[in-house]
Amino acid sequence: MSDYKTMTTAEIREDFLDFFESKGCKKYPSSSLVPSDPSLLLANAGMNQFKEYYQGIKTMKEIGATSCQKCLRTNDIENIGDNRHLSFFEMLGNFSFGGYTKRDACTWAMEFISDPKHLGLPLDRLYFTVFTEDDEAAEIWESLGVAPDHISRLGEEDNFWAAGPTGPCGPCSEIYFDQGPEFEGEKPGDDGDRYLEFWNLVFTQYDRQEDGSMPELPHRNIDTGMGLERIAAIMQHQGSNYEGDIMISLIRLGEKLSGKRYQAGDEEVDRSLRILADHSRAVSFMIGDGILPGNEGRSYILRRLLRRAVYHGRLMGIHGTFMAEYAYEVAHLLGAAYPELIEKSALIDGILTAEEERFGATLDAGEAKLEDELAKLSAGERLSGEVAFLLHDTYGFPIDLTREIAAIAGHSVNDSEFDAAMTRQRERARASANRDAWGKAQSVWVALSDRLDATVFDGYDHNELEGCVVKALVQDGQEVDSASAGDKVEIVLDRTPFYAEMGGQVGDTGSLSMDGLFVQIDDTKQRDGAIVSHVGYVEEGSLNIGDALCASVDAGRRELIRRNHTATHLLDAALKEVLGDHVNQAGSLVAPDRLRFDFTHFEAMTADELAQVEGMINAEIFAAKPIVTRIMNIEDAKAAGAVALFGEKYGDVVRVVSVGEEEHPFSRELCGGTHVRNTSEIGLFKIVSESSVGSNVRRIEAVTSMGAIAYVDGRLMQLDEALHVLKVRPDALVDRIMQLQRDLREAARKAEAVTVGASSNQVADAVKHAVEFDGYHCVFAKLEGLSGNELRSAWDGIRDASDGRPIACVLASSGAANGKVALLAAATDTAVAAGFSAGDIIKDIAGLVGGRGGGKPSMAQAGGTDASGIDAALTAAKSKLGA
Repeated sequence: MSDYKTMTTAEIREDFLDFFESKGCKKYPSSSLVPSDPSLLLANAGMNQFKEYYQGIKTMKEIGATSCQKCLRTNDIENIGDNRHLSFFEMLGNFSFGGYTKRDACTWAMEFISDPKHLGLPLDRLYFTVFTEDDEAAEIWESLGVAPDHISRLGEEDNFWAAGPTGPCGPCSEIYFDQGPEFEGEKPGDDGDRYLEFWNLVFTQYDRQEDGSMPELPHRNIDTGMGLERIAAIMQHQGSNYEGDIMISLIRLGEKLSGKRYQAGDEEVDRSLRILADHSRAVSFMIGDGILPGNEGRSYILRRLLRRAVYHGRLMGIHGTFMAEYAYEVAHLLGAAYPELIEKSALIDGILTAEEERFGATLDAGEAKLEDELAKLSAGERLSGEVAFLLHDTYGFPIDLTREIAAIAGHSVNDSEFDAAMTRQRERARASANRDAWGKAQSVWVALSDRLDATVFDGYDHNELEGCVVKALVQDGQEVDSASAGDKVEIVLDRTPFYAEMGGQVGDTGSLSMDGLFVQIDDTKQRDGAIVSHVGYVEEGSLNIGDALCASVDAGRRELIRRNHTATHLLDAALKEVLGDHVNQAGSLVAPDRLRFDFTHFEAMTADELAQVEGMINAEIFAAKPIVTRIMNIEDAKAAGAVALFGEKYGDVVRVVSVGEEEHPFSRELCGGTHVRNTSEIGLFKIVSESSVGSNVRRIEAVTSMGAIAYVDGRLMQLDEALHVLKVRPDALVDRIMQLQRDLREAARKAEAVTVGASSNQVADAVKHAVEFDGYHCVFAKLEGLSGNELRSAWDGIRDASDGRPIACVLASSGAANGKVALLAAATDTAVAAGFSAGDIIKDIAGLVGGRGGGKPSMAQAGGTDASGIDAALTAAKSKLGA
């Protein structure tokens, strides 16, 4: 019987957060996998969202924080699939920024671990490591009942954390669980699995200087992290991350899909099942947080994880698309804790399926390329590592699959060359991504956001406000006390009618003024936190902190922006109605003269679909629907069906904009932008274009109001010009254009016949000089200025001129498109029967013009770059045929 209880992953997560909340820590939801910190590609630790508190730039009212953070790391992706490594994981953490002590952190950790009301792990199976010189931590653990022989001291490499060569740093203490003698391992910190580290407490208390000295920081920080998958495996009496309740459920799905069994003696099957479980969870969360597949940055990581999963599915015999089934299971297991998995389920399924289909074609292309390269090798020769890397990097073709196919063909892969190419790629990636997350140069806006209250936006109902007080001035990234005529300056007010650029809507323009002062505002931007910056130019007077100004928005420009913004809401709703629920906004631009809307979809829209969308929107405009705005709790808003912007972060209280009746609106979205009061104000909506802007993302550009009228007027003007040029009535235009197209095709046909047909001078002359061979005649000719296709037409002319007699040809042309050389050999069936082989001839002579080519006995072609070799090529062809 076990000496401690069992807990599910969900129970552990909830108990941990509630425990530290009871100690006075504020419970924070997980931040997105897309971090707000530009120095990070993906959220990879619980402390990411608290970075500015660690740096002292911001202060926290509570004594600390606690969270369960979604994390993703892929620096060791090749190891994922063993019993330890995961790409996506959940990190439980509690943090302090001077609010509680090192002793508090250790005391609470011990309470949560050992108290039967929580984890209740037996103390005799717990081991602790501390930094060699950290007597304080060792003393604290002993005072909490830890036996001295259960405390180990490790060096700087294992138990000391540092942001870099200089800066914040401090000792760590790790907590291990003894899994028992059936696991390998002699002591905590070794490479064995017996002593499993599951909680790390970092005490950031020093500020290392360039001379090596380490004075104390102004306040000590606490940063802890406990891997939820690891503690779940412990609490469920399992030996690895992959055997906890979440991961084993995904492994069981893999067994069902593949027909293979986990831990049945085939380690390669086990590894593939673990990879599918891990990667499917990772890609579901990434798409749920707004990441879409692509070729750079986090988008490339998503695509790589997805393709690696599909490949391992193929290895186990899973064919067709299957990743959506994994996504459904991930949502079933984790949707209660992370509702975005359910809210975005249609999108996640659609993206996964589209990428799987695309990668299937990629695998086929990569396999064809590999087989071509293998055909060039002599018996037993190794495949170049550079070729293997090309397949991996360009075609997305996994190296394991390359090795397997090469082995079947009797070849191995030069792994040292491949590894060297991979190392060079990793070094390039590391150089671009490894930025200092604790850089000392901080934006002036971060400091201002901690010192100043948020700018109050009062522009929904006002275009002008009096008495707006200047709270800060910024020039060239530095705070200043004043600005004078001729200065460019950014101005922070206590309140403003200016809308700051956000959510795709461009910032307002206008002016700030008082007696003797006029500032032209050219843009309005949202800075750190909720501070609004008015970007302007002082045209007259002097501006000082504390001045009370009249803030006036360019009302005409704003009105056009309002119309375009409301139109994007209508467009989003119409696209969902016409195309499906997988449609999500993936970016937008709302400007005074146009709107641009990016959305997730997997193929180009048809003309009929575009017409449906446009008609639906104009119907809403002409119906004069009211725009209703309400301030709501975020959960109530979602329950009411409000659409959230894809990947956007929202507070507890949100603004909900509905188009139409409150009970049954056409559109309902969370939005802080400015909108019309009634759809009729939009006037008219016209789609200008629909195009692709990346994998699974389409773009619609459109105009409304005066822009739509200008667009229609422009099109009508073009139509009038066409009618004038063609001298027809509007109702006869299409017929006239179709007749012109027919006339052009007929003219081209006649021109081709004159050039290369049977009656053309070039063909007629060539046929006169045909050489007679045993059983057929052959035309050898150098024709001027023809392409490969035109040589085929010339052959048609030669064959027509032969009146059914056995005939063949070897033709060459220079001076065609791009200055290339074209070769063609062809023959009638009777000439082939008499011994003519076009493929053999082209193969022999193509090299003389710097080209390659081939084909069948009845027809073969080649291209080349060396026109000086044409005569030699024709002579060689004659010689080969015995002339």
